[in-house]
Amino acid sequence: MSECAHAADLPRPEPVPLGTTCPECLEAGTDPVRLRLRLTCGHVGRRDSPPPRHATGHFRSTGRPVMRSFEPGESRRRC
Repeated sequence: MSECAHAADLPRPEPVPLGTTCPECLEAGTDPVRLRLRLTCGHVGRRDSPPPRHATGHFRSTGRPVMRSFEPGESRRRC
């Protein structure tokens, strides 16, 4: 990820994940695929594609923009 305006505010080291999967998926009974880790708070959420867009829902309710892939072997960051 190229540095964004939010990168300077990220905790170092990264936060401990709050769980191993998307809690919204578990509650809704949907498949927790393409997970993302919020780098401000440790929330794990399902990526937007395919829906139901749990990662975006968390961003909209908290304003925490930066995340990275939470899939094994992946470390891409996004804002």
